[in-house]
Amino acid sequence: MSEHRNQDGHPILVENLSKQFGDFTAVDDVSFYVNRGEVYGWLGPNGAGKTTTIRMLLGLVKPSSGQCRVLGYNPATEAKAMQAQVGYMSQLFTLYRDLTARENIRFYGQAYGLSGKRLRRREAEILDMAGLERGAGTLTANLSGGWKQRLALGCAIVHEPEVVFLDEPTAGVDPISRREFWDLIYGMAKGGVTVLVTTHYMDEAELCQRVGFLNRGKLIALDTPDALKESQMRGRVLEISAEDPDRAMRVLRAAQAEGRLAFDEVALYGAEIHAVVTETVPGPARDPDEVLVSDQDPVSDQVAGLLSEAGLTVHGVVWIAPTLEDVFISAVKAR
Repeated sequence: MSEHRNQDGHPILVENLSKQFGDFTAVDDVSFYVNRGEVYGWLGPNGAGKTTTIRMLLGLVKPSSGQCRVLGYNPATEAKAMQAQVGYMSQLFTLYRDLTARENIRFYGQAYGLSGKRLRRREAEILDMAGLERGAGTLTANLSGGWKQRLALGCAIVHEPEVVFLDEPTAGVDPISRREFWDLIYGMAKGGVTVLVTTHYMDEAELCQRVGFLNRGKLIALDTPDALKESQMRGRVLEISAEDPDRAMRVLRAAQAEGRLAFDEVALYGAEIHAVVTETVPGPARDPDEVLVSDQDPVSDQVAGLLSEAGLTVHGVVWIAPTLEDVFISAVKAR
């Protein structure tokens, strides 16, 4: 297979890739590469073009223009040869519900050409990886979401692929199972497997070594999470904690619309409010450590005053380091 390798060594290489469906452009002139053993995140809202990109990389959809290579293969013309070295897991968990966990592993293993000792070895390894040794005979339909997720990953990598595509694999799974799943992802990467994972969970994107921001089919930023926070964030982030956050946000947005607050963005983050403040507004130096409301911080005091005037109790107004979600919104608004 060495003759199919990319000369630059990138297991995934994409150059000016586009896909149109009629008048709709799903992927628009996208270029990027993924290194061997890297966990690369593809971050964007639903409809951003993440799945379409993966489908082109798998050879399931032909590009309208541009090109891509996976392990040196052209997916558009060499998909069959390439797929023996590639694993794919979708958010739908493509498992057979009327088969047991063990039977699903065997089925996928045989589909990939495994047999005999190798199939038995991989069966045991995957049951161990998924924590399903005792549940090997359980019908897949009776497994919880977290168990199905790990079993689906095991079936996707039963043939020990060099590249794995994971398309929103943690959708609908509880937070503990999501964290355990990411431990499995990094275990694969440490073994040299290249992983491209799509997600719309910002906390998951933080776990990737590099992240591409995709919006409306366009790649708008690409770098490590820390570097993106440095290069893509316009302004500083103020975190506001007050009673009745929904009402507090309406008060702040009204003040923003009236020009009384120089905010670029006001959004709810759980029970807190994040406001992106333009760099021209006086305030404390950007600092990862929280800065409490004080007489030396006119922006924080102004926010606290507005909320108090509206009859809302203010618990705190602090400057914080931006989250990746803050950065994504900032990058989208800049385009």
